[in-house]
Amino acid sequence: MAEHYGDSLLEMFLFETSQNTEQLERIILDTEKAGKFSEEAINEIFRIMHTIKGSAAMMSFSNISTVAHKAEDLFYFIRENPSVEYDCSNITDIILSCMDYINSEMEKIKNNEEADIEGGEALIQRVERCLHEISGGKGVSRNKNTGTESKSAEKAADGEKVSKDEKSEKHSYQLTVFFEEGCGMENIRAFSIVRDMEDFADHIRFQPEDIVENNDTVFEIRKNGFKIFFDSAKTYQDIIEIFEKTPFVGSINLIETAKAERNQTQKGAKPEVKNGQKNGNKADKNDEHQSVQSLISVNVSKLDKLMDMVGELVIAESMVVENPDLSGLELPNFQREAQQLHKIINEMQDLVMSLRLVPLASTFQKTHRIVRDMTKKLGKEAEIRIIGEETEVDKNIIEHLSDPLLHLVRNCIDHGIESEEERIAAGKPPVGTITIEAYNAGSNVYVVVRDDGRGIDKNKVLEKAKRQNLLKKPESEMTDKEIYNLIFLPGFSTNETVSEYSGRGVGMDVVLKNILAIGGSLTVESEEGKGMAVIMKIPLTVAIIEGMGILVGNRRFTIPISAMKESFKPDPKDIFTDIYGNEMIMLRGECYAIMRLHKQWGIETEVTNLSDGILILVEQDDKRRCIFADKLIGEHQVVVKTLPELIKRIKTVEGLSGCTLLGDGSISLIIDAGWLVNTDIK
Repeated sequence: MAEHYGDSLLEMFLFETSQNTEQLERIILDTEKAGKFSEEAINEIFRIMHTIKGSAAMMSFSNISTVAHKAEDLFYFIRENPSVEYDCSNITDIILSCMDYINSEMEKIKNNEEADIEGGEALIQRVERCLHEISGGKGVSRNKNTGTESKSAEKAADGEKVSKDEKSEKHSYQLTVFFEEGCGMENIRAFSIVRDMEDFADHIRFQPEDIVENNDTVFEIRKNGFKIFFDSAKTYQDIIEIFEKTPFVGSINLIETAKAERNQTQKGAKPEVKNGQKNGNKADKNDEHQSVQSLISVNVSKLDKLMDMVGELVIAESMVVENPDLSGLELPNFQREAQQLHKIINEMQDLVMSLRLVPLASTFQKTHRIVRDMTKKLGKEAEIRIIGEETEVDKNIIEHLSDPLLHLVRNCIDHGIESEEERIAAGKPPVGTITIEAYNAGSNVYVVVRDDGRGIDKNKVLEKAKRQNLLKKPESEMTDKEIYNLIFLPGFSTNETVSEYSGRGVGMDVVLKNILAIGGSLTVESEEGKGMAVIMKIPLTVAIIEGMGILVGNRRFTIPISAMKESFKPDPKDIFTDIYGNEMIMLRGECYAIMRLHKQWGIETEVTNLSDGILILVEQDDKRRCIFADKLIGEHQVVVKTLPELIKRIKTVEGLSGCTLLGDGSISLIIDAGWLVNTDIK
């Protein structure tokens, strides 16, 4: 089936299954805190597993389908036997293991790797043992009428499904479903709806009938909707609520028909609305079934392409406005139109960037699982608080933020949060608290991970750093912040024993590397005995930035405006040399080191006297340094491009975060602000 419908269907399956597993994890973790599965949670878990099972079966991923089906059986039994006793924690472990297996198998599918059949079978046996225990050896019977589950695919092909018993008085309905514009695969989504309706409907018929075999049915469904005729014991409003929660359904029209009319419909007659019956539509829908689409799904690659095109547009505008042929000409009309063009391009750029922004909520939610698993294995008690999860950042930023965030939370639990006994002895609440907070500040987003644990032991950090020869200056000269930052060095760990979570010397250096890769910075705050905080400052986007052009010899460079504090012509009397031979400048009572870029990179230039050039005060991570360049070229927007692979292969590129194309067609290298303040001066 997957091969028949192509890559687009596979992408849809992976995306929707991923969404379902994320939702399932949230429900499971919330339920575990309560100690018992609520009726609502049971129904939702059952629904999700049922959806995953059907989607995987349709795609011929039988290992995923079988595991989901077995988990569905477990919750079917719990749902049908509300008085049964069970160990909520054990079932939570099992379902989370099922979810981990499904996620792992989806990664294998993406990478074209072999499925883990044995792992799936072991998981199925584990579920069966649990089901055997709570059912007293009776197992589970899914349907009193034989063959409903096993024959569902055959019935779908015939255009009719029969499920459940006939004990309750049922109503007859005609439902017309219109899917969201642009969602794609309408015939497959229609098949999924029919499959899910087995839980509450009988005598299901639908038009068009050949949705599985005939891909052309998508056009009929888009034009006329997908019509379903069925009987159900559920009320009119119950069915409306079910379909309001169904993904990718844009509008519905539900008609309750008489029993006789349903029979006529099965013979080919068109059903008519009874007097007094309602038409039910999802919000903002009309009787002609025309859906007003407010949201559509867009492939990320298209947004990436659009962003690239806007970047090229910014460059093209710069090339036109700064064209040397216009130099010295008085062109008021041209300048006025150029300003209008600049305004439109800026608005377009802001709009495209906003399209790429996604909330941090899903990334933050992943930490709940880490806290749950680690506290359980380490015998600690901790809870997590999330603030500002609605804060949005560029999708590419989120991809680099996920791993650092999980590493930091692991570090909080492993190193920071004490045992319950230690916390009580220290006068703290027995349950530790980890807080994750996000907020906007200008063109940056701050993400803070804070715990109320033991904090950083400076002496222990210094001792370990000395043993590993990681100190670059005497410890007496190191500030608290410099000591704290030692934990981000590769191979550094204060844990003496290797555990599942720490002691291997990896983790915190990954945090720093990922944050620096997106132009961000890290700050550590700690108070021994009270806790620590790691503050990550990250840009909203790394695609287009405001930069200041500088000239060094015949080379052009760009410094991010966000890192510049000021630029000035130095007064010779303020310049001096320290005892180590480093050039320094006194500026308003503060001393700053001077980095000559031409010396740092070995660039030939005639401007070597400090008073002939320009000094730029840059700041990053609360560190400041003065940078010497020949002159400033001017402020401009730059489109950040990665350095060509050829250059990376033949030369170690130090201190550069990318490059950009200027208005005159020349290339400017973008300087990494973090490197400017942290690298050793030559």
